[in-house]
Amino acid sequence: MRKTNVIIIGSGIASLQLARSLRDDLNVIVLTKSNVYKSNSNLAQGGIAAAIGKRDHPDKHYMDTLVAGSHHNDPEAVLELTNEAPFLIQELNKQGCPFDKNENGELLLGMEGAHSEYRIVHGGGDATGRTIIQFMTSNMNPNIEIIENFFVYELLMDESSNRCIGAKGKYSNGQIDYYFAEHIVIATGGCGQLYSYTSNAETVAGDGIALAYQAGAEITDMEFIQFHPTLLFTGKKAVGLVSEAVRGEGARLITKEGIPIMDGVHLLRDLAPRHIVSQTIYSFIEKGKQIFLDISEVDHFENRFPTITNLCERNGIDLKKGLIPVVPGSHFLMGGIKTDLDGRSSVKGLYAIGEAACTGVHGANRLASNSLLEGLFFGKRLAEIVNAQTITQPVDSTFSENIECYMNISRPLPSIKEIQASMMENAGIVRTKKGLMKQKAWLESFDIENWAEKKLDHLTTEEIVQVFMMITSWLITNSALERTESRGGHFRQDYPSENDHKWLRKQIIQCKKMIKDEKHEQIKAALAT
Repeated sequence: MRKTNVIIIGSGIASLQLARSLRDDLNVIVLTKSNVYKSNSNLAQGGIAAAIGKRDHPDKHYMDTLVAGSHHNDPEAVLELTNEAPFLIQELNKQGCPFDKNENGELLLGMEGAHSEYRIVHGGGDATGRTIIQFMTSNMNPNIEIIENFFVYELLMDESSNRCIGAKGKYSNGQIDYYFAEHIVIATGGCGQLYSYTSNAETVAGDGIALAYQAGAEITDMEFIQFHPTLLFTGKKAVGLVSEAVRGEGARLITKEGIPIMDGVHLLRDLAPRHIVSQTIYSFIEKGKQIFLDISEVDHFENRFPTITNLCERNGIDLKKGLIPVVPGSHFLMGGIKTDLDGRSSVKGLYAIGEAACTGVHGANRLASNSLLEGLFFGKRLAEIVNAQTITQPVDSTFSENIECYMNISRPLPSIKEIQASMMENAGIVRTKKGLMKQKAWLESFDIENWAEKKLDHLTTEEIVQVFMMITSWLITNSALERTESRGGHFRQDYPSENDHKWLRKQIIQCKKMIKDEKHEQIKAALAT
């Protein structure tokens, strides 16, 4: 058992930015499921969007973000994010983060889909995430302790004050331990591993969202899943991301016969918003047609994109032919734990930042290269909130546990591959009421609604991951079923258009208490009739 001032669960860019920005006299513990480099942040090939070019302005970045997000965004949150972006980049640059520069020492700016200006800052060509994470981990303050291979599976609550006071988890050897602090922060990323095809790190399976849901926090916008259009597809599986920056440099999406597929679909063609490109590719794949990224017009591809070149070579793709086979896959969650602009969730003492949080900055579809920016912005912003508070003694570890309410697995849990396949088929790129109802029924057949009430101590780590995947899958399916329109990353084939009258900026919020109350009212109504 340990006591500290701040606990951060997760080790991506939002987590490390927060940890580095906290006061030196605060003791900080970062708990991470695997090692510090197993995160989506570390895998991020794309860069960071910031309006620092001579022709650019934060207002342009603001408008691009709203358009990409189908105006489901919180305008105030977007305005603050885009206004702060140039400062965040310059701050990292001054600290020595090795961003890519031209011969004059100026930051190189790239173009990506749905951006109106060249404003994407990169590091290491197509290894921006790794560049920043390595810089941050090599410049950590001595008050920060990173504990690896510790899987948090329960948030500890003080029932008398209804406050989150700690986290419980298991080490790789199965030993259970407890950590207590005044501030508990979830920064575990999204839930890409819920789908068969994904760009996400193998650790990113929705744990933090399931944790928060179990603790009673509000979860919102879970129907909005961004599917990246171009994952390298070989051996009947997706094996890695092919950055949107490749299309920004002139690559085209074509059929085997060489026909461009985005002509006539959108004014921006191959640089259209990601959901439009993904849906277009998916429509061809459904007909049994493989789609390729034609890179023949991209100058010096191997030098410009060393990470992608290495990925292709490892998987037997001959780049001399100029064609990379691609498939869309889950990439980013726009929804998550509902927070305010300072990262506060609806549960006292519990915060969320990064992809695990839903602040409203992304709306229904994230603008390319706004994700690393989000981590930098909200990590620093939450640090300012915590830094302004008076240091208190670490919270008393007295709390109550219902040790008798263990989860009883009445039937074998579905395998991770089964969960992924069912989500891809029924709650993936193209959705229908029939498919979503089928998925919801399948999930609930495993007594999914009762899992959030149970203790998971006696389960293996893999079984807990499966439980969390099922809970998060249910939250996505439930939201997707309720939103009877198509917007951003949520596409309903039976409701293919946006419905501003009913759904513009309307959030679908889920939490345990609300769902319990709804079930109670349904039972009362049924008995009354």
